[in-house]
Amino acid sequence: MTVFLKILQLVLALSVLILIHEAGHFLWARIFRIRVEKFYLFFDMGGVKLFSTRMAWFKKLVPSSEKWETEYGIGWLPLGGYCKISGMIDESMDTEALRQDPQPWEFRTKPAWQRLFVMSGGVLNNFFLAIVLFIAILAAWGDNYMPNESPVYVNELGERLGFRTGDRILLYDDYAPTDFLNLQADLARRQVQKATVLRGTDTLAIYIDQSLTGEILNTPGMFDIALPFVVDSVMLSSPNRLSGIRTGDRIVGVCGMETPYLQDAQKLLRAHPGESLPVAVVRAGDTLSLTMQVDTLGMLGVFFRNPSLKHRDYSLPQAVPAGCSLAWSTVTGYLRDLRLVATPSTGAYKSVGSFVAIGQVFPASWNWHQFLYILALLSIMLGVMNLLPIPALDGGHIVFCLYEMITGRKPGDRFLTVAQVIGMLLLLLLMFLAFGNDISRLIH
Repeated sequence: MTVFLKILQLVLALSVLILIHEAGHFLWARIFRIRVEKFYLFFDMGGVKLFSTRMAWFKKLVPSSEKWETEYGIGWLPLGGYCKISGMIDESMDTEALRQDPQPWEFRTKPAWQRLFVMSGGVLNNFFLAIVLFIAILAAWGDNYMPNESPVYVNELGERLGFRTGDRILLYDDYAPTDFLNLQADLARRQVQKATVLRGTDTLAIYIDQSLTGEILNTPGMFDIALPFVVDSVMLSSPNRLSGIRTGDRIVGVCGMETPYLQDAQKLLRAHPGESLPVAVVRAGDTLSLTMQVDTLGMLGVFFRNPSLKHRDYSLPQAVPAGCSLAWSTVTGYLRDLRLVATPSTGAYKSVGSFVAIGQVFPASWNWHQFLYILALLSIMLGVMNLLPIPALDGGHIVFCLYEMITGRKPGDRFLTVAQVIGMLLLLLLMFLAFGNDISRLIH
């Protein structure tokens, strides 16, 4: 059931994104009176279609569809979608029409500035969708965030880099990180050379080994929040309801060993499931000794305080600029990710994933908040990817339009055809890399 729900969310999200993207091309083409021959969700490779407005049963059902210029349909291959615009060299590689005399309704007869809008329409729609979704999310649910005000609890990789549990990160080079949850991502994305930390009362500089960037990207949990184990409440079913533990008590030792942070205590407790252990507790400045029962899962049955998580509500007028700001920061973050992927020495290319990796991001149960947030992120990813100056993508066509507007010379049809083939080969290689990475992750 979990796998089915993830697949359902993936297909729904991709369908929405493809329709929104292709609608951008379609609408600008119609604004400039350019004929759109086909508008398809998914690819009808080999002419195989799940649905088409040219099918006999649909024409009987909607007789007026005989007069429609555009064929609307659903293909069988869920790897994208497309608008087939008259007089344009696209992924269909249909160059037959180009051998005919140019017609006034064709893409190739329109001025470069109009073609630029047509090719940019999909990307603009993706960014607009992300902004609208972020505004709606912030207005409806607000925002949970963790300010960078707490010390870090580091794993083995963090220690190799020079960080220590209890450090508070102040600066990455000249950048002051504000979101604790993005500390690890910022460290990799910004290719930080020097981190400035507060250790005790001393301010130290840690110089980052750039050869470990790939490990930073692929080792989750390098920075956890170093939380003191302060009791918030005791569960009704807890074996320690009568142990004497109280709200506000701070557990600082287990079995005679110091546990300054929650994670330290958890490690010791999990090593003694089902046992009664001596626990040192600080209460109002005094240190007390209690005996507490550890359950079979290695827990005490108490809730702990997490003072670092903050919530912020937004009115609709407040959500508009905040949503735009969130969209912009997401775009810049993704651009930094692409820069890392394009730098082989970082090993970031190993984290590139296909639809398999994207599907795993969706939650195991339906959650509108998470679904819409992931949809907004994917919309930005699709928009940024399509801006890459690869001929088979919108970005390649945009570059050719800009070149023509600047130089006054239009690239020839033969050049555009060859460039399209090269671009499609590059995309196929990227697709093989993504699927290969996914298969490797599943195996290991």
